[in-house]
Amino acid sequence: MLKAAPKRSLTEDAQEVFRAIALIELGARMQVLESELTLSRDRMIRLYREVKGVSPPKGMLPFSADWYMTWLANIHASLFYNTYLFLKNEARCSHLDALTKGYRLYLEHCRHSDTEAVLDLTRAWTLVRFFDAGMLQLTPCCRCSGKFVAHKHDLQHNVVCGACQPPSRAGKTRKAAVARRNVCEDTVMADDALLAEVTAQAHAPVAQARVAEAA
Repeated sequence: MLKAAPKRSLTEDAQEVFRAIALIELGARMQVLESELTLSRDRMIRLYREVKGVSPPKGMLPFSADWYMTWLANIHASLFYNTYLFLKNEARCSHLDALTKGYRLYLEHCRHSDTEAVLDLTRAWTLVRFFDAGMLQLTPCCRCSGKFVAHKHDLQHNVVCGACQPPSRAGKTRKAAVARRNVCEDTVMADDALLAEVTAQAHAPVAQARVAEAA
């Protein structure tokens, strides 16, 4: 005779719901929720609709570790994963707490640095999975001594990270080019306005003299 599975307490069930809400608010996909939580799929879909107001998106999750090797993605991935490891190993957080708290700290750092976040929560979660599967490793930089994300079994000696040695076209993305053009346009408009104001002030005495003569 099969034994019935032990029921969870109301406190444990409520904690799972709060964890699900926290993950959904951070942008977790259904695959992440199903992997990390023990709630039924129907309950998680209902929670997603209540929190986001829409049905959860469909589609495959990221599956390639090569995405984290590009220059900007590698810097952001290295920042997040080092934060995650600190929370897990030094602060003794659980995996899920380290994931959510580490991602919040990553977003806060991006806001303070006025930098767009490159990692979404799904990318961050997948990064941790790749490390757990032995596909990635942290490699120390020979210049700054910081550890950055690299493929497993890549060279570990005399390697320079992307932050210390950025590529020649670093920061020359289309978005950056648009931002620079907007700054240039704003500067030109400001210069034109200033020139018009100075010209008006210079011509003011002449105009006043002509009015006086006419009077």
